[in-house]
Amino acid sequence: MMARETVTAIILAAGKGTRMKSRLPKVLHRIAGRPMLGHVLSLVDEIPNARSVLVVGPDMDEVATYAKGVAPDTGIAVQAEQLGTAHAALMAQSDISDREGVVLVIFGDTPLMHPETLAGMVRTCRDEAEIVVLGFRPKDPAAYGRLVLDEEDALQKIVEFKDASEAEKGIALCNGGAMAVRAEYLFDLLSRVGNENAAGEYYLPDIVGLARAEGLVCRVQEGEEEEVQGVNSRADLAMAEAVMQRRLRHKAMADGATLADPASVYFSFDTVLGRDVTVGQNVVFGPGVRIADGATIKPFSHLEGATVAEKAEVGPFARIRPGSSIGAGAKIGNFVETKKAEIQEGAKVSHLSYIGDARVGAHANIGAGTITCNYDGYNKFFTDIGAGAFVGSNSALVAPVKIGDGAYLGSGSVITKDVTPDALAFTRPKQVEKSGWASAFRAKNESASGKVKD
Repeated sequence: MMARETVTAIILAAGKGTRMKSRLPKVLHRIAGRPMLGHVLSLVDEIPNARSVLVVGPDMDEVATYAKGVAPDTGIAVQAEQLGTAHAALMAQSDISDREGVVLVIFGDTPLMHPETLAGMVRTCRDEAEIVVLGFRPKDPAAYGRLVLDEEDALQKIVEFKDASEAEKGIALCNGGAMAVRAEYLFDLLSRVGNENAAGEYYLPDIVGLARAEGLVCRVQEGEEEEVQGVNSRADLAMAEAVMQRRLRHKAMADGATLADPASVYFSFDTVLGRDVTVGQNVVFGPGVRIADGATIKPFSHLEGATVAEKAEVGPFARIRPGSSIGAGAKIGNFVETKKAEIQEGAKVSHLSYIGDARVGAHANIGAGTITCNYDGYNKFFTDIGAGAFVGSNSALVAPVKIGDGAYLGSGSVITKDVTPDALAFTRPKQVEKSGWASAFRAKNESASGKVKD
């Protein structure tokens, strides 16, 4: 790999995020089931030959640990004092040894950028310019910095709103913050940025003026307004979640799934739906869910860490917890909860049941109200239900226990021992009837109280 082809992303994440009013670092707050920083790291991962250097503040070990867990080759730099974005980017210098290739400077709290936008910035920086700035055209430019272009559409300067002339305030193209810079120029430019401003900080956009003074070419790569949306508060977090959910819903439908009410379905970043999957209203997909072709997820179901095979049915009102796999053509019905359970092909768990730490064999039938008693307060135990077995309603299977293929369990049974294949097992006391007992009981109690019950 030629050094010129390398890409290093400096991810600025040293901000304290005080407006979040949270003990959790801002960039670890989740959107679609993944921390914001995880979304940004994944963007970098989609760029060929790219790696990241994360700039954090002091005492932000939790952020660094997360980044290393997601991308082990991520470099970590510490900005001991919060002196501005240019100063933060300069902290990454020791982690970027070569002076060739392209350096992206992006932000850990802008998780909505498209990988195509970053790739376009890198490509333009390699082929046409020494610096590429991300620009966007908001519906309301408000107080954004303006990008002033020359007659050849090269970036001439970035003007902060408060410093802009009336003509410059009329410019619709605004500064999105992110930059791509050829590595051979970046750190020299950063080192020469001054702090002669009201805040006394070193600002990243100032490198454009320094670069232009040296005759370097600066250009703009335009992106969508939502891409530059930063997250600084809980309200911002909710807005970013809404954007991400809209994207995920659109992708699911574009890939061949039917969403009965798209706005009520919530996805995680890694949800995978096959073709001809039907998803009902008010379904929530937690992380780690894969739904195969032709499956149906009925309304008000919650799935997390689970797989659902072809033409299976789940719900309504089902909870499929981590470690569950629902086999082809299997049916999980209303108010059924599974956890770490393998429900094999064609099996049915149709009503009001809990199946945890268990296998339900192919084409077995689990009656309403059945539970696997898998926990003794300290340890979990396994229940194995064979193929074609029939478990009567309101049964309790006390694990560890094995129900053989084709066995029948009588309704209301508490099964504590293994059941052999094709056997009938039940634990039910003999029914006793005492004629006239009920009327005598009522008469006795009504006489004692002096009242006749309505």
